[in-house]
Amino acid sequence: MKEFNSFKKFYPYYLKEHANKTCRRLHFVGSSLVLVLLFLGVWSANPTYYFMLPVAGYSFAWVGHFFFENNRPATFTYPMYSFMGDWKMYGQILNGRIKF
Repeated sequence: MKEFNSFKKFYPYYLKEHANKTCRRLHFVGSSLVLVLLFLGVWSANPTYYFMLPVAGYSFAWVGHFFFENNRPATFTYPMYSFMGDWKMYGQILNGRIKF
């Protein structure tokens, strides 16, 4: 596995690991659910929503990797860069720079 010493160098690798459209879509759905759950947790002051955050975020992404992308999620090796990559890719999907 290649070592990365900056997010700038990691992100092109991250995008290659998300070449499959279904995998990207599943990431987008999971990240969107994370935002909804975060909002509901703050709005309702119910901590149950916070416990559901990792399940929503990671379950969709891991299904995308294991069944569609056929690779190992980058979060296992680069957890912080992968987390940052998820949100950068999410924003780029929202603004149309990456195809949904």
